[in-house]
Amino acid sequence: MYAKAFFENMSFDSVTVAPYMGSDSVTPFLEFEDKWAIVLALTSNKGGLDFQKIEDENGKQLFKQVLETSKQWGSDENMMYVVGATRTEELLEIRAIVPNHFLLVPGVGAQGGSLKDVAKYGLNSDCGLLVNSSRGIIYAGNDVDFAQKAKVQAKKLQQEMAVILSEAGL
Repeated sequence: MYAKAFFENMSFDSVTVAPYMGSDSVTPFLEFEDKWAIVLALTSNKGGLDFQKIEDENGKQLFKQVLETSKQWGSDENMMYVVGATRTEELLEIRAIVPNHFLLVPGVGAQGGSLKDVAKYGLNSDCGLLVNSSRGIIYAGNDVDFAQKAKVQAKKLQQEMAVILSEAGL
């Protein structure tokens, strides 16, 4: 019913979902054509480390198990993953597990994530990145010139990504 509410009643294109209740809580979101389930994997917030990097008896971190298990539920056509921009050191391992899925990457800018590092370790042959910089843009200014400063910051990030994509041949 949640999937129906978001995708049919509210016409959302995508919804971020938590994988911790298993496939039966995520797969309803994957049944809608041309819609996306965005699965939490490895987030930028400090509290995410309370669970996401816990290791099992074999030393495998929980976020890797989430990726390995959940990639069986959907495809790179209907499921992407949240991977925080402050976790670039894990992007190579993440790409080894889900090489063709899009990654929604929040945390560039104010949270300390680097667009250059995200692209260096997270790009795939189709780009495969949906980079987000909320605070870096919305807090660019806080006076009457807010809109202009936000525009400048957004444009700067877009231009930086355009250069990265051009250099990567994308």
